[in-house]
Amino acid sequence: MDIKIYNSLTGNLETLKPIHDGEVDMYVCGPTVYNDPHIGNMRPVVVFDTFVRFLNYIGYKVKYVSNYTDVDDKIINKALEEGISEKEIAERYIARYKDVLKSMNVLPAYKNPRVTEYMDDIIRYIDKLVELGNAYVVDGEVFFDVNSVQNYGILSKMKKDQLISGARVETNTKKKNPLDFLLWKKTEKGIKRDTKWCLGRPGWHTECCVMIDSIFGGYIDIHGGGMDLKFPHHENEVAQATAMHNNHIANYWMHNAMMNINGDKMSKSLGNVILAKDAIEEYGADLIRLFLINAPYRSVINLNDETINDNRTILNKIAQVYKQLNLKMNVENQPLNEKSKEITRFLECLADDLNISNAITYLLDVIKKANQDLRTKNVDIEEIKEDFYKISDMCSILGLHFEPKKFNDEEILMYNEYIQAKNNKDFAKSDELRKKLMDLGIL
Repeated sequence: MDIKIYNSLTGNLETLKPIHDGEVDMYVCGPTVYNDPHIGNMRPVVVFDTFVRFLNYIGYKVKYVSNYTDVDDKIINKALEEGISEKEIAERYIARYKDVLKSMNVLPAYKNPRVTEYMDDIIRYIDKLVELGNAYVVDGEVFFDVNSVQNYGILSKMKKDQLISGARVETNTKKKNPLDFLLWKKTEKGIKRDTKWCLGRPGWHTECCVMIDSIFGGYIDIHGGGMDLKFPHHENEVAQATAMHNNHIANYWMHNAMMNINGDKMSKSLGNVILAKDAIEEYGADLIRLFLINAPYRSVINLNDETINDNRTILNKIAQVYKQLNLKMNVENQPLNEKSKEITRFLECLADDLNISNAITYLLDVIKKANQDLRTKNVDIEEIKEDFYKISDMCSILGLHFEPKKFNDEEILMYNEYIQAKNNKDFAKSDELRKKLMDLGIL
């Protein structure tokens, strides 16, 4: 099956051709761990998790890496405010981030590297850039020289003068060019290392390059992240990889769009920031996940009552038919964990630049058919089985919490007694058994 990806680097829809047959190496920028993640932070997480699940399902071995930035001014400032170490701040918010990921049914990554684990590698990498003539030292600080590489701006598709006017570039008289960026920063507070340049810590843009170098050997299939990282972070990663390896780090760059709240950009100034844990508590993890993926990943999504209610309706439709199918499978003593014979249309949608919305439309078609099959007077168990396996497989790829439940003999007997009482119009007994079955989650 050909997989089409919109490549931000080229601006084209391209067929995925992995570096190694049957394997996909993917890196997605992770959080800076100084605060609880908000709901918008979860969009790249669940979008790329769904992509990984899809690739796994069709037979690819995926090496998926997402980092933790645990060296940053915000972490240091928070540590100073609370009078504790940066490590304690990082550990606290990594733990909370992991709790959210677990709630949202995100698969474990191949690795979750931390910047602090790669400090020696980062120093060596920067030293090499200086040696190559792509970086320069001023007053103990190291800067990358963007004029030392061709095609700076290739990812963001802007010329250098546009980048300068469009970026919030801090005035720094040490720079040769306003777009030059820090590789090594002089500092007296927080996490720091003594080097031949100065006592300091690395710049953000170098950290991801080094982790990709160390884990993957400097070149991967897919680099992903939010659209807000495209410039300057990802652009500066490409520049460093061009200097170091004469490549663009990844063959394919994928960027998901942002999320609005009631039509407005989420921001502290507007007071509309919603923490992921609070959204999960209010709406449930599956509903939040479905909302975040049920739209083209390159389009802005909007959280409001309408979009929440639309996705709640979809989730309820899945839940109702899944429970009925699961019950029928138990009553008929059918295996619950087999794979569907084919969900080709669903997979084709995902292979088309991860078109999850169309995939969900197909899922709803299968649900409609399953409801018809369940209402048929002479139920065809083979049709029921395939309906159940199809919906199970599709929900698994979407990362929704729909797991088959195996009933014991006593529960099956109780259900059969309920049906018999209902057919005999013994309403007192059927109502009593129905209540018990509902308490057990069978009905």
